[in-house]
Amino acid sequence: MSDATVLPAPRSSRPRIDSLDVVRGVAIIGTLGTNIWVFSHPWGLVGLLAAPVPPGTSAAEGVAQLALMALSQGKFLALLSLAFGMGVFIQHDAAQRAGRQWPGRYLWRAALLFLDGVVNYILIAEFDVLMGYAVTGAIVAWLLMTRPRTQRVMIAVFGALHLVLITGIVMLVALNPSSGSPPPGPSPYATDSFLGLAAFRLDNIVLFRAEPVLIGFLTLAMFLIGAALLRARIFAAEGAGLRRRLMIAGAVAFPVDVALGVAGGQAGLLAERYVVAPLVALGVLALIAEVCLRRGTEGWAARRAREVGRVALSAYMLQNLLGGALFYGWGLGLAETAAEWRIPVTVAGFLAITAVVVLSAHLWLRRFALGPVEWLWKRAANIGSRPARDTVTPARGR
Repeated sequence: MSDATVLPAPRSSRPRIDSLDVVRGVAIIGTLGTNIWVFSHPWGLVGLLAAPVPPGTSAAEGVAQLALMALSQGKFLALLSLAFGMGVFIQHDAAQRAGRQWPGRYLWRAALLFLDGVVNYILIAEFDVLMGYAVTGAIVAWLLMTRPRTQRVMIAVFGALHLVLITGIVMLVALNPSSGSPPPGPSPYATDSFLGLAAFRLDNIVLFRAEPVLIGFLTLAMFLIGAALLRARIFAAEGAGLRRRLMIAGAVAFPVDVALGVAGGQAGLLAERYVVAPLVALGVLALIAEVCLRRGTEGWAARRAREVGRVALSAYMLQNLLGGALFYGWGLGLAETAAEWRIPVTVAGFLAITAVVVLSAHLWLRRFALGPVEWLWKRAANIGSRPARDTVTPARGR
């Protein structure tokens, strides 16, 4: 069955949408392109929020860092949100076709995703998105029971509320910029152990969990937009006009996005990440769908992206763990020891982690049908519904 078939068959015969797996894979690697600059900052996320370019960096290097950050900032987070929304829609449609109650056991799946996020937040990365996606997915699961027209109205309402909130914050930051310096004293990212950083995240949970709350309306809108685009057959031939419009919108938004990221200061970074970047993400989604439709999903790059997309949860947690191992003090400590060479070290770190994640996904899926985290998640999700298998399911036809 081709990617043009959007609505899946029920139960185990349900096919995957290969183009959507490509989108997931690109989004996962793209989020690393954003997060790698968090890992390589000597003060981690705390420092990035206060001073994206560390003090002492030359003007030319600062512009280069901001330009590289702008290439991924916010765009792939929004793309991942669109893909998650599509996933919720697919599960909703499959439940309807099979005559199952909805949201039913999806709420249990959302709770398990939240638990995955808690583990990821405490032990691996304070910028975890999984907890926020779990809550949003549970809400959207109920919203998908309304009519498509009602959902379009909700997209407009959530989008407007987000725009008002972010505009107010951007104006406040523009009128009252921070000092642009990280906190005084040694960075816990350089000095603390693995468990010490876990305690640090727990101590600062209000600060680190502020972003999912801040972008709650945006995430709801993006989930619903993803569902609407899948319903509108964004991956099918008849969606050509829709893809063209989205690509034009993304192309227009992209230079504005980069300009805000490079020259907009702290207020510009907020406007870039939370206002303009989602528009660019819609263009990226349409571009990926168009390329997949024209060239298929069997090329080398598409297959690698599909594989990462199939093990998205595992890949997301693995790449964050590897980022910590490279840059934090409990690992190689490159954020501190190689601060003078931040740009080449950060780019090299991104390429190395991407290579490991892509290779790991490829090798794992040669033997198993699900990623390790996905298998644990699915096994737990089956509790109370039907017996789970005792071993990871081997891949067929390998």
